[in-house]
Amino acid sequence: MEREFFAEIDSSDSAEHRKLIKENDLVILARDLIKNYEIGDFLVKAVDNVSLEIKRGEFIVIKGHSGAGKTTLLNLIGGLDLPEQGIIYYDGVLITSMKEESLATFRLMNSGFIFQNYNLISTLTAEENIMFPMSLAGVSLKDQREHAVSLLSKMGLENRREHLPFQLSAGEQQRVAIARALANRPPNILADEPTANLDKKTSIFIQALFKELKEKGITMIIATHDDGLIELADRVILFENGKILNNT
Repeated sequence: MEREFFAEIDSSDSAEHRKLIKENDLVILARDLIKNYEIGDFLVKAVDNVSLEIKRGEFIVIKGHSGAGKTTLLNLIGGLDLPEQGIIYYDGVLITSMKEESLATFRLMNSGFIFQNYNLISTLTAEENIMFPMSLAGVSLKDQREHAVSLLSKMGLENRREHLPFQLSAGEQQRVAIARALANRPPNILADEPTANLDKKTSIFIQALFKELKEKGITMIIATHDDGLIELADRVILFENGKILNNT
């Protein structure tokens, strides 16, 4: 996607923010993010006045107990959700000011998302699930199929092409989901507990794959408790009660 497509968004950017992004080669610049949820009579501060910077090519782990707000923070910086307050620049683009249609296109070309519950389309085969984001990006059917087969082979799933999600194990579904995230060759990967509830063999496979992606310079932002993934991290962000506790 050409940057000119988003020129109208960039025109209102702060000169200070643009300078900071350029000087530090930042993929993510987030300032003063707030996201609350109402549960009955209670107000849950999922993200409570959070500011964050992530450099291009960094492997970032967001760590915290269940319910700490990690998923909400990941969804905000990835553009899957919008904050009630605060701003987010993603690769120099002020995504918090984008309309949903443009934001969806931006996500499609710039991010690969991996979800804890896989989020595969139940009526599509493994191959078709991987082809789906490529079809949205305008890739030819021939190239979609060739790349999907290549990714399935890389994931060790070449014999599962025609299987529907319910016919796959949890580990196989997650590998299909990872292949789908890689389908449009995104420069950034965001993953929410990608090895949770998986067998040890699949977890080790994913750890090795993520190490390979890191070595290729892909920016990795992962919410996880997996020690193998934490060992790969350039920084571990401890996140509790909607706040960053440290940033090492």
